[in-house]
Amino acid sequence: MRIIGIDPGTGILGFGVIDVIQGKYKMVDAGVVTTPAHTPIDERLEDIFDSLTEIIKTTKPEVMSIEQLFFARNVTTAISVAQARGVAMLTGRKAKLPIAEYTPMQIKQTLTGYGKADKKQVQEMVRIQLGLTEVPKPDDCADALAAAITHALMSRQSMD
Repeated sequence: MRIIGIDPGTGILGFGVIDVIQGKYKMVDAGVVTTPAHTPIDERLEDIFDSLTEIIKTTKPEVMSIEQLFFARNVTTAISVAQARGVAMLTGRKAKLPIAEYTPMQIKQTLTGYGKADKKQVQEMVRIQLGLTEVPKPDDCADALAAAITHALMSRQSMD
């Protein structure tokens, strides 16, 4: 199974594509889609759509796993992240991908066994699960890979 994980954001949207082969995880591609600050939101969202469309076309995932929004202190930021998340989901839908959603707490719990784990713990588990020598950078990329691994683990549980 090939999974694309998404860590939504307007300025930086993380993505990570993994293959699941006989219970092992292998990173296929990972990175970020960045849009310049002070660019109109409609242009930024179009850039996210176009970039993700190309990533999906190139990597050919079978499913999308995306992080759900959590309560944010800054309402303006939350709204723009929600818009980017909607565009990412639409991109997945247009590519006929099933979409799985996980809260940050579910991702932390699944990867580390502790729902309030810090970023460093999650990133280290991503590194270990994927057999990488270093933690993927930037954080948004590691978070997207964490979303993909979470879906792989949750899918495996539901098959047991």
